[in-house]
Amino acid sequence: MLSLRTIARSVPRTISRSIATSSRSALFRPVQNVPKIAILQSALKPSSAAFSTSRAFKQSPVEGDFELVAKLEDELKHEKASGLEDLESSVQNIQYVLQNNSWEVKDVPGDQEIVLTKKLGNEEIRLTFTVADLQNLSEQEELDEQALSDELDFESNQPTNRGAAGNVSQDPVAPADREQGELDRDLEPSFPARVNVTIEKPNNGALLIQTVAQDGLFQIEEVSYFSKPDLAHAQTAEKDWARQSLYAGPPFENLDEDLQTFLERYLEERGINAELANMIPDYIQVKEQKEYVRWLENVKSFVSA
Repeated sequence: MLSLRTIARSVPRTISRSIATSSRSALFRPVQNVPKIAILQSALKPSSAAFSTSRAFKQSPVEGDFELVAKLEDELKHEKASGLEDLESSVQNIQYVLQNNSWEVKDVPGDQEIVLTKKLGNEEIRLTFTVADLQNLSEQEELDEQALSDELDFESNQPTNRGAAGNVSQDPVAPADREQGELDRDLEPSFPARVNVTIEKPNNGALLIQTVAQDGLFQIEEVSYFSKPDLAHAQTAEKDWARQSLYAGPPFENLDEDLQTFLERYLEERGINAELANMIPDYIQVKEQKEYVRWLENVKSFVSA
């Protein structure tokens, strides 16, 4: 039994073969006692058959579509079978942190941005982060990782130092420290996730604290105050332009060290702590996996239609 791909290949060939046969038979058919004017009129007459045949050819299936759909189906099966299973520990961590810290989640299917909100007294706290941070990892970071791997390989291949008597020299690194270093090397560092924190009070404006969540820490980059809370969110290009014209405060690292410490504690007391910093990269990975499966389904549905 012919496969769909074989049928798709044979259909246009059959049509083109029939066109060529009919054209040859009409061209080489002997002509007897036909006036030259009639021959000229027949040659100039438009051919409707050629037009209709062309339309049928354009509407025939495309071979590459079947292969693309088959590949999309294969990828979907793989991702649904093992994708989220590989992230099971991340899913459990997300559920634990959200359930025990009163965060409400706004996660719209198809959107890249995730929003966490909660209230504390008269404060409204809002965190925003995006899947794009996982997708747009810079090539420089990959090069740095490769350079580190090459350096470790180089060190491991170095010859062992020997003393004057030919005995192996004693390793200056204590066994416990060496084991701890190997454990640290096996731990995969999380990627940096940009997290904007806004804390709003009624009739008192809002703080915008720009941070990076990585390896269980919120690294504060900048703390800004806005008398109009909507400027802290800046969800439109107009608001973003207005915010850029205002003084945003100095870089966080330029502040007095004690002031840095108190601002970091200010966030921790509002639940923006190490537990949450570990959860956000997990959430981004799980969200990206779900969106990838959704993307595969949408592309497959479009190509198959």
